[in-house]
Amino acid sequence: MRVFIAGASGAVGRRVVPLAMGAGHQVTGMTRFEDKAEGLRARGAEAVVANALDRAAVVAAVAKARAEVVVHQLTALSSFANLRRFDREFEATNLLRTQGTTNLIAAARAAGARRLVAQSFAGWPYARSGGPVKTGEDELDPDPPAKFQGTLNAIRYLERAVLTAEGLDGVVLRYGAFYGPGTSLGEGGKYLKAVRQRRFPIIGEGAGVWSFIHIDDVASATLSAIEHGEAGIYKIVDDEPAPVAEWLPFLASAISAPPPRHIPAWLGRLLVGEHGLAIMNEVRGASNSKAEREFAWQPRYASWREGFREGLAD
Repeated sequence: MRVFIAGASGAVGRRVVPLAMGAGHQVTGMTRFEDKAEGLRARGAEAVVANALDRAAVVAAVAKARAEVVVHQLTALSSFANLRRFDREFEATNLLRTQGTTNLIAAARAAGARRLVAQSFAGWPYARSGGPVKTGEDELDPDPPAKFQGTLNAIRYLERAVLTAEGLDGVVLRYGAFYGPGTSLGEGGKYLKAVRQRRFPIIGEGAGVWSFIHIDDVASATLSAIEHGEAGIYKIVDDEPAPVAEWLPFLASAISAPPPRHIPAWLGRLLVGEHGLAIMNEVRGASNSKAEREFAWQPRYASWREGFREGLAD
């Protein structure tokens, strides 16, 4: 198949490109930077330099690639650094999830593509009520902390637009928290560094449930979504959702770091805001059962336990 990947030089895209080519697909990757386009070409892919917010450029690029499947991996999170400024840190990504999504849908339809696969997120967007693990196409948070509102609105927009795009099989992949090489929770990553320096504490009880996924498992699931499966929402996570109070000390031990500090909820609220406190104590995990069933996919790292021990470095 002819596969067009927007965001081909990002954390997910740069792993999906070689997998898709290895599976026999003709891949065109889109990036904003010429040096990254050269990197894609050096690996055997076609490459185009375009701004995802320029509709005419995107439509032309997808048409030239004669794409049958369009993959939306557009984000701008490589410099995310300040949890207190969550809404500001996500401004550029939110534009890509709204205007960028609209442009990709227009381009896919104009090119006659039949399938659109798009990145979303499983974790803090879910309603902070009910059981600890979300299954099916569960409700997103109807009343999020204020700092989450703009980003959650952008996620809602992306998902609705992809799933209702006329003439396209829309597939939304709600990824769990990334870890592994090239991510912030991999060797050289800022969050792993923070754990080593005891600057990633457990706040309050640490009862928030996180779902993780190794970056290579993200790529393999994305390839499966490109190739088959019904339209709809899929959660791409490992098999073991876990509370912060469980996984964070394990991670510290796995990388021979000192145990994380514990700070009370009232102090955490001052340090990271109401939204940061929610991430630590109220968020819900997710189930991958639909993805495993429909895609015939299973993560290589079924649990973050083995992944943190074996999969943080190249």
